[in-house]
Amino acid sequence: MISHPAIWAFRSSVRCWRRLADLKAALGVSDVSVCRWYSTQIRGGVTGMEEILTRVVAPLPTYETRDKSPPPPESNSLEFMHFYSSLKKEDRLGVLTKLSQDFGVDHKSVSELAVKLLDTQLRDLATILQVEDRLRYSLTPRYKQLLNHISRVEGGVKFLVDLRADVLEIISSKASESPHIRDLNGTLKSLLSEWFSVGLLRLERITWQSPCEILQKISQYEAVHPVRNWTDLKRRVGPYRRCYAFTHAAMPGEPLVVLHVALTEDISDNIQSIVREFASLDSEEDVNKINAAVFYSISSTQAGLQGVELGNYLIKRVVRELQSEFPHMAMFSSLSPIPGFSSWLQGLLSQYRKEGRGSDLLSEQEWKEVEQATDSAPGAPAIEALRKLIGTSEWTHSERLTRVLEPALMRLCAWYLYGEKRRGYALNPVANFHLQNGATMWRLNWHADTSPRGVANSCGIMVNYRYFLNETSKNSALYLQNKVITASEQVLGLVSQFQKNSKL
Repeated sequence: MISHPAIWAFRSSVRCWRRLADLKAALGVSDVSVCRWYSTQIRGGVTGMEEILTRVVAPLPTYETRDKSPPPPESNSLEFMHFYSSLKKEDRLGVLTKLSQDFGVDHKSVSELAVKLLDTQLRDLATILQVEDRLRYSLTPRYKQLLNHISRVEGGVKFLVDLRADVLEIISSKASESPHIRDLNGTLKSLLSEWFSVGLLRLERITWQSPCEILQKISQYEAVHPVRNWTDLKRRVGPYRRCYAFTHAAMPGEPLVVLHVALTEDISDNIQSIVREFASLDSEEDVNKINAAVFYSISSTQAGLQGVELGNYLIKRVVRELQSEFPHMAMFSSLSPIPGFSSWLQGLLSQYRKEGRGSDLLSEQEWKEVEQATDSAPGAPAIEALRKLIGTSEWTHSERLTRVLEPALMRLCAWYLYGEKRRGYALNPVANFHLQNGATMWRLNWHADTSPRGVANSCGIMVNYRYFLNETSKNSALYLQNKVITASEQVLGLVSQFQKNSKL
């Protein structure tokens, strides 16, 4: 039961909401704060937009007729899809803003039902539940019907995935600060999460015999270690390699998330041995040489499915698939890049140079060696020299610089992965992904990715996140609920060295 003071306070707020609603109605817009923006961006924008939206976005049926109303004609969905697809980027913003603002939730109806729900608190349970159900239904945005109907026409689901990609770009670029756009994004994410639930996804193994179109997309979508040519691609789907993808019946021929796996004797500590050192393409697999599965690349291919859980389910499904093929296999691990480490470190060095705190990052002996190797003066000049070095790959060609920087960069990287947080969780997005899945931060690897991209992103360091299958559920719960990172002795040892030598 709800207390009487709470009911009185809620009614007061509802009265304020109604007065605001009347003001909005008088102005003819759905958000007073965006009145001027609305008039310049939308009314002066796309010809016929309002007429088309009014025609294709059907009114929400009444609660009593919600299960009896006939669906709108398929032509409505097709008309909107064709109309939206023909627009330029800036015009799409106007349409999405108009759609989300003027064809969303009927807030007046919601406030009235909320008051009615409070009034029924002393009634019988059946009445309360019925009013709650009415209130729940009234919270359905009007445009949700259109989205549902679009999903049922050919190409509709792919259209909505791409439409959400547009919405996410609007939000991330801050092209619009409208809360209605964020609400539209939430509605789309909720629908896509249902449509792309793991039970509706199909696991496909990609081989050299797969359709050419699929192989081409696998090559194009590879975001971690770019495929150089067809020979490279053939190697990645050939012996001692596996490539898997999730697909969906509503998007045929379109891989949604792709996982590349190397089958090795032991857990790999560098990417060169996987993607750059070619064995014979015609060699047969020797099962006795396959003890470990190394996940060296996972790529989500659809920007519009951001936030929809796919990658973690793919890894779990692939583990089961590999266990079935190789019952003796017991080692499962990633070999992961560390995007953002170099830029984080350069920012840290710039900050410390300004604050005169360089000695807090490296030991006195290490700074002396950096000064000698870079021919720089102590203090700020040495810090700036190190910062510039990190921004290039030149230091990797110097045996002396490599020897000098290895211990410092390894412990700084360990701290970046283990100690740098956002809202209590790992700052690094790849670390956060594997830790959520229950993996252990197992091993940092020096000189693991010597490509220009690897050196630029993470000073050539990579990390193994190991999946101990009997511990993943426990580790995942510890991380998600208590923000505890499970790490190996090597990683914790490097973190301890950092804490002794550095003062962040």
